[in-house]
Amino acid sequence: MPKTAVILLGPPGAGKGTQARRIEEFFRFPRISTGDMLREAVRKGSALGKKARRYIEDGDLVPDGLVDAIVKARLGRKDCQRGFILDGYPRTIHQAEYLEAIFPNGQLRIVAAGIQVRDTILVARLAGRWTCSKCGRIFNSASNPSRGGKRCDECNTILVHRLDDSLSVVQERLQVYHHVTKPLIQYYRKRGCYFRINGERPMDEIYEKLKGTITRSQGRAAQVERPLEAGV
Repeated sequence: MPKTAVILLGPPGAGKGTQARRIEEFFRFPRISTGDMLREAVRKGSALGKKARRYIEDGDLVPDGLVDAIVKARLGRKDCQRGFILDGYPRTIHQAEYLEAIFPNGQLRIVAAGIQVRDTILVARLAGRWTCSKCGRIFNSASNPSRGGKRCDECNTILVHRLDDSLSVVQERLQVYHHVTKPLIQYYRKRGCYFRINGERPMDEIYEKLKGTITRSQGRAAQVERPLEAGV
């Protein structure tokens, strides 16, 4: 029985992290965020963190070799035996090919969900985004504010506005996404495992769409959703 890899694609601010946490809770797949792992390495001042720091602060993609290494090590853990959710990986064709090489010969069933949002909306979202530096939960001062004001509802840690959410860095991150990461849509579409999700809908609707897509991909319903072609 192949394990399921849920790959959340989409630009920064599309809501991948929020949806990944909800999918994790429902399917009991571990959520693996390369961004969270890299930021933790930066905070701890590890060798990897020192190498990755300048890329993160400039809004650039961290080199494939650094990210591949931490992802491979993480996917080898016991909690990934049934499946896992990838948030922020793969971001390049090389990384997508590397992931498949880790699990050759049909060991992996991929569900690539593209959460799509217009750039103008993304910039507005990220301007109001606040992140818990401890548990990684994300809030938005306009659409999803914390009940505690400046503290996380989950762990009561003070919320921070990340450096890579500043306007100049966000614009750079969006350019990088469109140039480097967006080709993954075509990559997974050709493999018949890409599903387009409208990320401008309410969060609950996006979650239900994702949940149904993953469920059908696992053979729990007779009808498998066909990848959408329009709007990409």
